[in-house]
Amino acid sequence: MRLRHIEVFHAIMQAGSISGAAHLLHISQPAVTKVLQHAELQLGMPLFDRVRGKLHPTPEARRLFVEIDKLNRDLVAIRRLAAQLKAGDQDQLRVMATPTLGASLLPGAMTVWAKAFPDSRCVLATNHTKEIVSALLLGEADMALSLQDPHHPGITAEVLASGPMMALCPLRSPEARHDGALPVADILTELIAMVEDDPLGAQVMNAFGAQGVQPRTRITVQTYQLARALVESGLGLSVVDPFTATSADRQLVRVRPLKPSIPVHLHLLTSAKAPLPQVGRKLVKILAERTQAALAALNA
Repeated sequence: MRLRHIEVFHAIMQAGSISGAAHLLHISQPAVTKVLQHAELQLGMPLFDRVRGKLHPTPEARRLFVEIDKLNRDLVAIRRLAAQLKAGDQDQLRVMATPTLGASLLPGAMTVWAKAFPDSRCVLATNHTKEIVSALLLGEADMALSLQDPHHPGITAEVLASGPMMALCPLRSPEARHDGALPVADILTELIAMVEDDPLGAQVMNAFGAQGVQPRTRITVQTYQLARALVESGLGLSVVDPFTATSADRQLVRVRPLKPSIPVHLHLLTSAKAPLPQVGRKLVKILAERTQAALAALNA
């Protein structure tokens, strides 16, 4: 197989479709189809079964993918290194995070990191965990932060800090009159809820359901940072991750752990094939130390 055949085959296996492979490779769908057909012709066997317009890899393709995946990772690493050497960016760090973590954790940590490495460069980006995993696998990011462990064989997930989901209670709400854990059955204030496909938000709603409680809610949001801002504006109560809770304005809200407790982990995600450079490990150390200190202060 030629190099282009390998790239297209790998992209199709990873994306699961012609359109997805075209998106990953930044080429047209007809171009992907043409290369795939040429690869199958050269190999003398089909790599995919076409069923109702969908591609299903053959057993031979699955066996071939195991070795091609290894080769592709090496190629990505070589190209990445070559690009860095050409641009003189050996000390450039590329960091991704989910929107919530990017807003709550990165600014403070980057301030410390920038002073420690005045000659290094950093590119920051936010995205959802699924897209973050793709970026790491394609060598487009060096490290990432997420509240989810993707459980992907090509991704290494390391827990940097942990804490429980926290209720942000407007100071004038009845829930703000007390300290300590807040039972879900005692929540009377209108709830600012997360979208249905948010894993942690789903656990919160399940906790209400387990107690036979149906919270009053009119406003649904996609990020915990927005939920925090709405609580601070007095629009209702919300349950957020502990890392967002550390940035809540205590002059506007009271922070209480939810009961039953819902644990949350801050995950460092990296490619299993690409160890972090020194500048990256330093940022990880700063993030872990600052986050753990903030969580300790939150529970004090």
